[in-house]
Amino acid sequence: MSKAISIRSTSSKDVKRRPIDHRPNRPSRPRHGQINALFVTTEMTDFVKTGGLGDVAAALPRALSRWHDMRVLIPGYPAVLERAPSLRWVGWTQPFADLPAARIGHMRTEDGLEVYVLRQPAMFERVGSPYVSPTGTDWTDNATRFALLSMAAAQMAMGTTGVDWRPDLLHLNDWPTALAASYLQWEGCRTPSILTIHNLAHQGLFPMTVRTTLGIPPRATEADYHGQISFLRAGLMLADQVTTVSATYAEQIATPLYGMGLHALLHRRAVQGRLSGITNGIDDTWNLSDDPSLPQGSDHSAEAVRARARAQLRSELGLDEHEGPVFSFVARMVAQKGIDLVCEVGAQIVSAGGQLALIGVGDADMEAAVRRLARRFRGRVAASIGFSEPLARRMFAGSDFLLMPSRFEPCGLSQMYAQAYGSLPIAHATGGLLDTIEDGVTGLLFSQPRAIDLRQALQRAFRIYDETELLQAMRRAAMAQRHDWAGPARQYSALYAKAVAQRAAA
Repeated sequence: MSKAISIRSTSSKDVKRRPIDHRPNRPSRPRHGQINALFVTTEMTDFVKTGGLGDVAAALPRALSRWHDMRVLIPGYPAVLERAPSLRWVGWTQPFADLPAARIGHMRTEDGLEVYVLRQPAMFERVGSPYVSPTGTDWTDNATRFALLSMAAAQMAMGTTGVDWRPDLLHLNDWPTALAASYLQWEGCRTPSILTIHNLAHQGLFPMTVRTTLGIPPRATEADYHGQISFLRAGLMLADQVTTVSATYAEQIATPLYGMGLHALLHRRAVQGRLSGITNGIDDTWNLSDDPSLPQGSDHSAEAVRARARAQLRSELGLDEHEGPVFSFVARMVAQKGIDLVCEVGAQIVSAGGQLALIGVGDADMEAAVRRLARRFRGRVAASIGFSEPLARRMFAGSDFLLMPSRFEPCGLSQMYAQAYGSLPIAHATGGLLDTIEDGVTGLLFSQPRAIDLRQALQRAFRIYDETELLQAMRRAAMAQRHDWAGPARQYSALYAKAVAQRAAA
């Protein structure tokens, strides 16, 4: 996250938010097998989103609340505080090393999800994304900011914050929260932790000089990584269970090609039975027939909704009326997502009779290349630099094919959004893309992240588009896929029970 510019935080108009209920927290009667689980995250689509973690943090705790007492801990960014002007203050963290004290507030969403907000104005109340400043550079004190979040989670588990609820398990997400698993161990707390890797490329690397600031014990080496401190390595070493967001990615990261220098550690955790892959789901707002982001009409059939979405998409992006296929790209404009490959094949799409619509934000040189492509093929290629979720939804519904030439992809959500809305993903066969796309049935896969392979996949796409019956059959198969959270939630629930039982037995 901190090493690449993410999609900008969505505005209040862009996010399909759930209202907040400020009624006092009422303890519920524990159910058989219920676990008190604290889901610790740096983003959540209800409030702020820069990528897929925001969607997961909004959906997975809600899905798991069927079996467990799920609660979320998130920093008190301005966007969070704006949504909860009447927070009920329920506790404080204790100062630790050079980490300051912070206030803990409580709110409840309208659908009943309990959310704790960590308020430390100097750390979190800033203009910018959770990870970077408005200029796109990492906040210089990210080590302290996210160590504070990690310590807050650990102190809630230790029962030292004054909060009248205590987790039986911490569910941590990516490097900004990974240090919580280590703080639990270093402080002698027996509460188990699960760490989910959403993207191994971002490891939370900081100078060794932060050891004292963060209170890392002198003899603890779990966070040491080639002369630096790695939040992620510390979490991977000490979490009771490690998960990642697809089965294929779990296998890949235990190999040198995809392991980002941590493959030996991850292989060891896999051999121990402590590394697993659980493919993400998508929430029930992805419904073509009643999505408020799509133009409304009397005919609610998929074909009619898609036709209206295509017409509106062309109008708002300035694409010409055209009979050929529409290709879309909805992702961060960074090398990982293969945006350079999309720019390289853009001319082929146009010359073959297609159109291309792109949305996202990312590296300055990639954004510039996208703008040049749009200027060169005005009316056939259109780009929106920035991010609007309603526009992204219209791109999924109004396009025929979604381009996902990612060099690596832990899970990917866009391919599932596209399938739900009848756009066939064209993707590099890696990670979660391989797990969620059946080649020639629910999308198209190609073997290597190279322009030549993407060109061949595009040739297949144009042939499919010309064969109406085949196109419609693939579209129906894609839309029939079940990508909801029910299955993944059951897997996480079982893993929660396993982690708690393992720690109890130990």
